[in-house]
Amino acid sequence: MTSVASARAGALPERVATAANERIAAGFCPTLVFAVVDGDDSEIAAFGRLDDGRAADGDTVYEIGSITKTFTAALLADAVRSGRFTFDAPVAGLLPDVRIPSRGGKEITLLDLATQYSGLPRLPLNLLPVDAANPYADYDAAKLKAFLADYQLPRDPGASYEYSNLGYGLLGYALAQADRTTYPDLVDRKLLKPLGMAMTGVALTDEMRAHLAPGHDANGKPVKDWDFDVLAGAGALRSTANDMLRYLKANMRLTPPALADAIATAQQPRRDVPNLGRIGLAWMTSANGVLWHNGGTGGYHSFLGMTADRKRGVVVLTNAAIDIDDLGRAALDDAASLRTGLKPVTLPDAELDDYVGTYRLREGFLLKVFRKDGGLVTQATGQAVLPIFPSAADSFFAKPVDAGITFTRDAQGAVTGLVLHQHGDHWAPKLSPSEIPPEPQEITPDAAVLSNYVGQYRFDFGAVLDVRLDGNGLKAQLTGQAAFPIFASAPDAFFYKVVEAELHFEREQGAVVAVVLHQGGRDMRGTRIRTPQ
Repeated sequence: MTSVASARAGALPERVATAANERIAAGFCPTLVFAVVDGDDSEIAAFGRLDDGRAADGDTVYEIGSITKTFTAALLADAVRSGRFTFDAPVAGLLPDVRIPSRGGKEITLLDLATQYSGLPRLPLNLLPVDAANPYADYDAAKLKAFLADYQLPRDPGASYEYSNLGYGLLGYALAQADRTTYPDLVDRKLLKPLGMAMTGVALTDEMRAHLAPGHDANGKPVKDWDFDVLAGAGALRSTANDMLRYLKANMRLTPPALADAIATAQQPRRDVPNLGRIGLAWMTSANGVLWHNGGTGGYHSFLGMTADRKRGVVVLTNAAIDIDDLGRAALDDAASLRTGLKPVTLPDAELDDYVGTYRLREGFLLKVFRKDGGLVTQATGQAVLPIFPSAADSFFAKPVDAGITFTRDAQGAVTGLVLHQHGDHWAPKLSPSEIPPEPQEITPDAAVLSNYVGQYRFDFGAVLDVRLDGNGLKAQLTGQAAFPIFASAPDAFFYKVVEAELHFEREQGAVVAVVLHQGGRDMRGTRIRTPQ
């Protein structure tokens, strides 16, 4: 096994190594580490340095996020293979003290949870973190039970696919409870120790902490690690490329672990997933037969995949919240697309000023371009601010997502519009000052008026908005997100400053009964479900 830095590894395709070097140089992410299998060859290829200047290597520790779900799936497969459970067993049977929602006479089964067909939402609606930078840390078993106690499924279990961190967290919790232990202990005893993964776990050991790659957000700023409680089975594991290479080989059936049958059971495709292929127990299978799963937390991203013939496999780890799936897919498929041309250049301030303005992508959906921190940032209607970086005159790219912008000019050199390159090419003309909608103007209601809006509002798309008093104003917190201030612009009308979004509260007989969230060109109505006691 070889560890390389800023070079081509024998098992890693040269174009992927080149792209990795380019992304490190462009500041996309501090480090990238690959665990690669190509036939009989396997290597660790490491790029970049940690914040303290140390080079990344095969022992550098990363959060692997939702790749944890494949471990939870293997735990279920092992339990089924051993005869402890069946896939069609209701999860309620493993948690007799928990009310598990059902619908139409159908109960949520273990298979429903493992294939993302449970009918549960992506996140529990009462996930309103005290610290949005570490959103799962304070979500415990009591909160999970409270959510399940009154949740009504929107459709029958087994009816359709919906990716659910809640569902996989519940599955991990149920398996651990049935074994009379905790999820960290169960995964360590059943999987990590048998596979020799000594630098992998839910909690950081002293040795793991000494090798931890600190996480960064999409803009390169340091962020907190994520900690999990009851939902650990959805995304709590941390690992290294060396350990993940062991896991990869076990899943590629290149080693003879005792878990081979369970692994094969977990990978078997069982249900359809619209636009993505098929799903087994967590594992996705693409149309070309590639098995894969990815993961992401607030400061990390990961990818795990292998070809249908199990000849090639890869793990990609980075300590930035940047999508690196294309690197993983390109390591498996020489024909897979790979994002390139990501070398930023420096443009004069006067030229950057030319691009500032508002552009209409479609009616009601605008893209604002403005200066910030010496560069350019964009903000689409209903979305957060996103920095963009020049790769040439009139050409820019974004770091967190696969998107680019080309500005257009007329014969006199004036900027007339832009083309957004994201899922196709989208033309947006630059608006004149008279065409730009006016910004909402802030007013200051008294505290008695503000108290009318305090409460919780449930939306049809499966989230709750919690509105509460905060000093002399209001804060609103959507499920799984941070609490942000909202500002009054008129009676019953409020707006955000962090994103392009507005709230309009509805009344019946003088009482506030609902709120409409206007964001991204959509109007979403939430019914009031709780008022302060």
